[in-house]
Amino acid sequence: MGCCESTFLRRPDSLHKTNHHHHLYNNNTNTNTNRLTQTNNGPSSPSIAGKDSLAGGAAGFPDFSEFSLAELKAATNNFSSDFIVSECGEKAPNVVYKGRLQNVNNRRRIAIKKFTRLAWPDPKQFADEARGVGKLRHKRVANLIGYCCDGDERLLVAEYMPNDTLAKHLFHWENQTIEWAMRLRVALYIAEALDYCSSEGRPLYHDLNAYRVLFDENGDPRLSCFGLMKNSRDGKSYSTNLAYTPPEYLRNGRVTPESVIFSFGTVLLDLLSGKHIPPSHALDMIRGKNILLLMDSHLEGHFSSEEATVVFDLASQCLQYEPRERPNTKDLVTTLAPLQNKPDVPSYVMLGIPKHEEGPPTPQQPLSPMGDACSRMDLTAIHQILVMTHYKDDEGTNELSFQEWTQQMRDMLEARKRGDVAFRDKEFKTAVDCYSQFIDVGTMVSPTVYARRSLCYLLCDQPDAALRDAMQAQCVYPDWSTAFYMQAVALAKLDMQKDAADMLNEAAALEEKRQRGGRGS
Repeated sequence: MGCCESTFLRRPDSLHKTNHHHHLYNNNTNTNTNRLTQTNNGPSSPSIAGKDSLAGGAAGFPDFSEFSLAELKAATNNFSSDFIVSECGEKAPNVVYKGRLQNVNNRRRIAIKKFTRLAWPDPKQFADEARGVGKLRHKRVANLIGYCCDGDERLLVAEYMPNDTLAKHLFHWENQTIEWAMRLRVALYIAEALDYCSSEGRPLYHDLNAYRVLFDENGDPRLSCFGLMKNSRDGKSYSTNLAYTPPEYLRNGRVTPESVIFSFGTVLLDLLSGKHIPPSHALDMIRGKNILLLMDSHLEGHFSSEEATVVFDLASQCLQYEPRERPNTKDLVTTLAPLQNKPDVPSYVMLGIPKHEEGPPTPQQPLSPMGDACSRMDLTAIHQILVMTHYKDDEGTNELSFQEWTQQMRDMLEARKRGDVAFRDKEFKTAVDCYSQFIDVGTMVSPTVYARRSLCYLLCDQPDAALRDAMQAQCVYPDWSTAFYMQAVALAKLDMQKDAADMLNEAAALEEKRQRGGRGS
């Protein structure tokens, strides 16, 4: 590769890049603020959650598809009982499975609702109903992304929500109960979901309850799309305990838009009390305005009485016996929106769950151990590989004369040696300091040191600095796949998934080229 001048060690804007990704780098070191804008391909695609708009629409959402039964069997290990996520398990009338698509270009996680045999005898009727629900796209809904009609099998496929149900967080929590501000957010987000569905001509929601409220990868509450479709063609299946059903349903067996509002009122009761209280039991407290008796004791008084009173009053309106006396979905949103008091706090923080970090999509080329570790965002595995690789990839990056072996050189190599010991022992902050001493002298350049310091920064939750080092490693050694892999991980940490996927593909291509006789590792 030849000698690499120390000018590479100066400023990031001195990086000379030739491939189409190199314009990503911004001279401002705060890459998280500047988001490494793509000037050739436009901004990165919006997330599935549709960050910037409450309105539905195809942009940023998964397409609606018809799946084969073979695809869904492969996704669920032949509908293994280990993949069941229904709260009632195998005894539920319609079982829900989790799974992952096996397509090389699409490894999306999915939820699959498997109907009982012949619940929908007419496949066309089932498909038409599924396509109708599949037109809805909203960030407050766990969207329907497909269906399957195969023989007697009738299945719905939706976005998978990995962080359990409202029922689990409210009634069966282990570590912490849901704080008040998060309960208000749940109420608003579900009201927004219902209002969107109503505005799109889908006002009926079957069996709305705390089990139908799901939490996505960011901890945001979403309404399950499965309730938008009847459990059977005649709609007679209503699986919730009858104590929670709207009174008019008990009279005529029909769900109306006003019935959905009644069910929303029961969810508000759940949020207030932390318990699943039948509306009839709550009526005395509602009539007596005894809000303190209703409130969840696990909140330990950490709530606003004024806000709780507003929610209490809204619940009582929703639970009116006469359907015409209940509010509509826009009234729900209008009442709940002003109560939001922690708009800047992410939902995962309030729920007390880890921040979701999705690795870049797996490239089509077979991956090496390093590529596999990076695609899985497995920093521990990356660390083990870099320790084992040591400095074999630095051969030829420096040509030093005898005269350059000065005391300064010996000190620099000693700093690198201390950094290597700290890196091996997982003392990453110490390793950063030692490697920085080596780099700042500038007599030698080492792509391995940059890669190691990049990983240290990732493990210290500094993805901006990690990206800079990974790019410097590429500058020193332009065809080194490890430099691209480290950039992929840093970009994924910065939530730039498209760019991360591109980097992962380039790294895999470099490895394939090397196997055919090129140099790169």
